[in-house]
Amino acid sequence: MARIYPFRAFRYDPARVNMEDVVTQPYDKITPAMQDRYYEASPYNLIRVILGKHFPTDNEQENVYTRAADTLRDWRKQHILAEESEPALYGYSQTYTVPHTDEVRERRGFIALGHLYDYADKVVYRHEQTFPKHKSDRMSLFKATRAYCEQIYMLYSDPAFTAEKLIFGAKGPNGFDDNPADLSITDEYGVVHRVWKLTDPHLINLIVTAMADKKLIIADGHHRYETSVAYAKERSAQLKLPLNHPIDPDHQLPTGHLPTPAFPEAAMMMTFVNMDAPGITILPTHRVVHGLEGFSSPDFITRASAYFNIKELDTPDLDALNDTKGTAFLAATGDGNYLLTPKSEVIAAALSDLPVRQRQLDVVQLHRIILDKLLGLDQETITRLGNVRYIREADEAVGLVSSGEADIAFLIKPTTLDQLKDVSLSGDVMPQKSTDFYPKLLSGLAIYALD
Repeated sequence: MARIYPFRAFRYDPARVNMEDVVTQPYDKITPAMQDRYYEASPYNLIRVILGKHFPTDNEQENVYTRAADTLRDWRKQHILAEESEPALYGYSQTYTVPHTDEVRERRGFIALGHLYDYADKVVYRHEQTFPKHKSDRMSLFKATRAYCEQIYMLYSDPAFTAEKLIFGAKGPNGFDDNPADLSITDEYGVVHRVWKLTDPHLINLIVTAMADKKLIIADGHHRYETSVAYAKERSAQLKLPLNHPIDPDHQLPTGHLPTPAFPEAAMMMTFVNMDAPGITILPTHRVVHGLEGFSSPDFITRASAYFNIKELDTPDLDALNDTKGTAFLAATGDGNYLLTPKSEVIAAALSDLPVRQRQLDVVQLHRIILDKLLGLDQETITRLGNVRYIREADEAVGLVSSGEADIAFLIKPTTLDQLKDVSLSGDVMPQKSTDFYPKLLSGLAIYALD
């Protein structure tokens, strides 16, 4: 069962800071230019904690992690960050325009603590591969700060929209209630983020009960989740407290009492979003390959024709890609642009070691056939050499090829929500960067401090 908990969050004091100057995008979406901009925006910008700058003089006693911990401690002492007086859940909505369209959507969810489960418990499911380097960095930061400054993004299924109705009113997932938000922020992408604090114990327990039978899928935050599970197990052994003691489903908390984790490290901060509700957008993540020794576009196309039907295009036109039914890629090279569609029987034979649901995924065919078989870039090589870049904007990807900075760009369609759900709940995983959920959750709306 999925256990969620209210918590007493540390939150920025709006009387002390301009909220739009202190929040950030998630750490793994922050470029060096964004990092500089956040540093300049405010001395209290969260960047100093979640992704601080490294300096040549760093050593074991003073480094990016110790500075993050010192910064967080100082902000708490100065009451830049103030602890809430009572446990709460937080309704969270994001209103945004879908990139490259005029369509406005609203994605609704709520922020709470979520219990940490091993994947083997079959409560929390992943959909992407993870890599040790990213996890070790987050572990070092977490052990230094003892705080969650960012939420991970969790999906669940509830066609009845139970939590949404409890949080946002009975008008349904598309309705708008008259309850003004406690906080409203517009980020650098024009996304409006609104937060509502929910402290009524009866309401909180209704939401906790509504979530108890849900399976959870990690949308964003795989590395942070796995880091947190590892630390929860470590602390469970140290404290001699069970991480996953059985819960009696018929057990009812006394009136007015709220559930709490067995120990602070047993849960982490999450935003829960119903995948049956409108408002979820998944964007494609294009692949740009550079540093290929002796790369030849004609040779690549010749070898690719063994697996794919090839159609030459005048321009790298995304409409041609999106209008093609089923799996397809657009390859942009310095010599030409090509639409690739799979030869189904050949692909099936080449990917016979994978379940059918995996073989049909665009991103799997791209990695296993094109990058691995045709270009010699298996996952270990990509990780070691770093010669594949993951880019949201097609124009940027194509521009890197046109400028000579890259050898070839592969433009792909986005993974669908149904594909993600099918793969995840089956226990499978897709290659890294298979999804790009938009917009991202803001960091700094709430902080879960373990001490």
